[in-house]
Amino acid sequence: MRKVETNQAPAAIGPYSQGIIVNNLFYSSGQIPLTPEGELVGNSVEEQAHQVFKNVQNVVEAAGASLDTVVKTTLFIKNMDDFGTINEIYAQYFSEHKPARSCVEVARLPKDVLLEMEVIALVK
Repeated sequence: MRKVETNQAPAAIGPYSQGIIVNNLFYSSGQIPLTPEGELVGNSVEEQAHQVFKNVQNVVEAAGASLDTVVKTTLFIKNMDDFGTINEIYAQYFSEHKPARSCVEVARLPKDVLLEMEVIALVK
């Protein structure tokens, strides 16, 4: 196992890493809409979703993978009413490549953000 760390995404806010590589697979920790400096981005689901994708993209690239090699995503959203908006933004990042995905509504997320995403990606 190899730990993945990058200063291009927020540092872990607890006793965990940004991600782990095992064999040829990268498993990310959940990414929330914090800047790499740890500041919360925006109040809208649109602003927060774009920041989450930037963070995911940066940790995936630090692992030697890319959004094109993501095999599975899991989205945790605070309000299922935001599902359509999040899907529109999701499609901007996963336009041709469509990984498997789960999406669940949750009661609460760290720092009371509107969404969190984790991925599994193939490392080339």
